[in-house]
This record gives sequence, structure tokens and C-alpha cells, in this order.
Amino acid sequence: MTRQDTCDLPVILLAAGQSRRMRGADKLLEEIEGVPLLRRQAEIACAVTNAPVLVALPPSPHPRYQCLDALAVNRVPVPDADEGMNASLRTAFAALPGAPAAAMLLLADLPELTIQDLRSVFQAVDLKSETLIWRGATEDGKPGHPIVFSADLFPAFKSLKGDGGGREVVAKADGRVTLVPLPGNRARRDLDTPEDWVTWRAEQTG
Repeated sequence: MTRQDTCDLPVILLAAGQSRRMRGADKLLEEIEGVPLLRRQAEIACAVTNAPVLVALPPSPHPRYQCLDALAVNRVPVPDADEGMNASLRTAFAALPGAPAAAMLLLADLPELTIQDLRSVFQAVDLKSETLIWRGATEDGKPGHPIVFSADLFPAFKSLKGDGGGREVVAKADGRVTLVPLPGNRARRDLDTPEDWVTWRAEQTG
């Protein structure tokens, strides 16, 4: 990827969840083509931006830290990660360095997203428009990830509680959202259970 294919907006990668539905396994350490899913997601994030990539993680020590070795990412421990996704959002957005005009939010458990998908969402961003959110969507228009939030919405992350996944912040955009269709169901396909992984891997080899 050449420099003109990257942008100067940071990426926040959420990876502090507990994988409770995996019944003892860690979905973010499941391997795809020999690479842990979390590392794969961090690599594609690093490939699309010249700005910092922040990875929200459980408190150290944790095996997820090791799979990020040698990657130029900022590790952001979330001490109250047990609270739910909003704790990660609150902590990660507060950790953004400088004063970026916007930031991309990327979930770590969407294995079908590609570098081009992230790039497509970034390329849709127009900071001079009235839009506050640019959001990846499925081919048939269902909203998903990744999501770029304008800095105008950053203060709304400070008061998040519980496990709403940032829906409260999206609501504050009051419809000023641009959807960016991505191929297939990539924007929403997550793998939360061992059965999900078995099904998905069968699809890849079928």
C-alpha cells in the first residue's frame, strides 16, 4: 500500500471483551491462515492509517498482548472491561493522542473485513459536510462496522456506561450518518461461539 492509500485519522480497535460465549476459548486468539484474529485486525488497521492505532485490551497480563508483539500499536488497558463494551469505548476515546478531527472504531471479531473495506469507509469521510458518522454497512444496507466518528461526538463517549456498544453516541448524531456498503455481510459477520467458528471455517474451505 502506498502512502496515498493511507489516511491521517487514528483507529481504535476494541479487544477487551471476555469471549464468554466461547466457553473457555478466546475468539480473538483463534487463528486465520496461521495468524491470531486480533493480530490480523491490528495489521489491517495499521495498513490504512499513518496515525496511531489504539488497541483496547483487558488489564495485563493477558495472552492478547503477546499476539501484538512487534506491531506499532498503542496498547490501552481497560481496567473496568468487565463492565461491558462502553467501558472500552470510554477509555479508548479518552486515550486518543492530540486532537484528531475524527477516529475509526473497529471491532476485533469481524474476520471478513479487509484493508480495502477500511479504506472504503475512510475514503467516504468528508469532514466539511454535515455528516458526523461514516459507517460500514452490509451489501443490502444494514449498518455495521467499521465506524468513523467525527470529533464533535467524542465528548459523548465520556459518560457511557454499561454495554450499549456506543448506540447512545450514534443516536446523538441525529441521523447525520452516511452508510458505506461493503461486500456481502462483512460489516456485521462476527464469530462469538465455537459453533460460529466451525461454520465459518467450513465456508472458507467449501
